[in-house]
Amino acid sequence: MSPADGAPPADGALPAARALPVGGTVGAYAVDTRDGRVGQVMGHVGGYVQLRPPGGGREWDCPPDTAAAAPPDVVLRARCGP
Repeated sequence: MSPADGAPPADGALPAARALPVGGTVGAYAVDTRDGRVGQVMGHVGGYVQLRPPGGGREWDCPPDTAAAAPPDVVLRARCGP
């Protein structure tokens, strides 16, 4: 299987993030400015950006105009805990 059909590359490297039409890049981290939650962009459906907490958990929908790129220190704090 090749990366084009959904399988990971043979060398184990992660595929490059995909650009979304609106609202961010799949795999990037964003801050939901409505409440300060940090999430990884999982996709874009119905006009919303779908975010998932670092480390897993339930996704939530975020309007693209309230999603901002998360700075590296904010992502690290969210991934490692307080």
